[in-house]
Amino acid sequence: METLALILAGGKGSRLDLLSQKRSKPAVPFAGKYRIIDFTLSNCAQSGIYDIGILTQYLPFSLNEHIGVGKPWDLDRRDSGVVLLHPHNQWYLGTADAVLRNIEFVKRKNAKYVLILSGDHIYKMDYRAMIEKHAKTNADLTIATIKVDPSETNRFGMMEVDSNDSIIDFEEKPLKTNSTLASMGIYLFNKQALIDALNEVVRPDLDFGKDIIPYLIKVKKSKVVSHTFEGYWQDVGTYDSYLETSLALTKSDTKLDLYDEEWKIYTRSEEKPPVKIGSKAKIENSLISNGCIIEGTVINSVLSPGVIVEAGAIIEDSVILNDSVIKKNSIINKCIFDKKVVIEENSKVGFGNDYTPNIEKPDVLFSGITVLEKHSVVPKNMIIGRNVRIYKDANFSNQVVKSGSSIK
Repeated sequence: METLALILAGGKGSRLDLLSQKRSKPAVPFAGKYRIIDFTLSNCAQSGIYDIGILTQYLPFSLNEHIGVGKPWDLDRRDSGVVLLHPHNQWYLGTADAVLRNIEFVKRKNAKYVLILSGDHIYKMDYRAMIEKHAKTNADLTIATIKVDPSETNRFGMMEVDSNDSIIDFEEKPLKTNSTLASMGIYLFNKQALIDALNEVVRPDLDFGKDIIPYLIKVKKSKVVSHTFEGYWQDVGTYDSYLETSLALTKSDTKLDLYDEEWKIYTRSEEKPPVKIGSKAKIENSLISNGCIIEGTVINSVLSPGVIVEAGAIIEDSVILNDSVIKKNSIINKCIFDKKVVIEENSKVGFGNDYTPNIEKPDVLFSGITVLEKHSVVPKNMIIGRNVRIYKDANFSNQVVKSGSSIK
């Protein structure tokens, strides 16, 4: 195979808080039936890249179980396939350190190029166009780039290019810059150029953005080229971006088409029966996955497989993950529920006009989203405010949970 793909999938995803407590960020469910990593894996398969190493680290069990031998993405092949690469002795200390500590795996592969990908972004991209440009320009490294708003530049590696798309300056997450061209964290290396750079730059927490890319541009004067991506790309690493991106999929003008027969997103699907909709059910602008039973009202929401919404229950502007149960007459507004949550009858979750930020995590929950951990159970007749975090086995000492609380 000409190209080996390495997917960095060990991210803790700390800003996803309760959703990433028991799973890595790439394994977080998304868009009903998918996981976040499905988008990168599907991009590889659609681009004809079947030789893939997935670098796992933080809580890899859910991810390992989901990927298996890679059959849903046609990766269970005799001459290539997917390999899960776990850290030995010590955790990876940086993105490039993760690749360096798997360098023998890279060397053994008969590949001309190495494509470094992130497993935690939502996008559809044909990597073949990037590979073609890389070969045509005789680049040592090609970086996929995207235009971003000036207010967001401190979140990305920012760069300047000349008239030939050669990158002449690169700065990782600058506080101030005139550039709006950002790295997507997608790097295509000539195999030997990657090996050489990883061996030449010596530091324990080796990182592509902070170390390898500036070294190649400023010290080694290598040919580093920008490949600008014009399509949809989203990092869903916060509660707000996760909910906003999920709910955008319910709109008719969504920028991410999950129904495109020319570029399918594959996943390991659960064997569930068809959706069942009751005679008094009401559903508007929502994604409803297989196995759901809807007797109540679902508006502008995303329901993963096996969710049950009983009669009189209302779900609005929310994401409800697998096998959760919303019982009679309960009202759910602007919430994210992890798997197997149970809301007993007549409860209100995500209620009121008090938007006090979460006291424990004010930088994580501040816009009104209430989040429930996997296996949480909310008793009957509860009223739970906004920006609330509910843990499983939570001790509800009062009938009312004030906005900004964390109940453990």
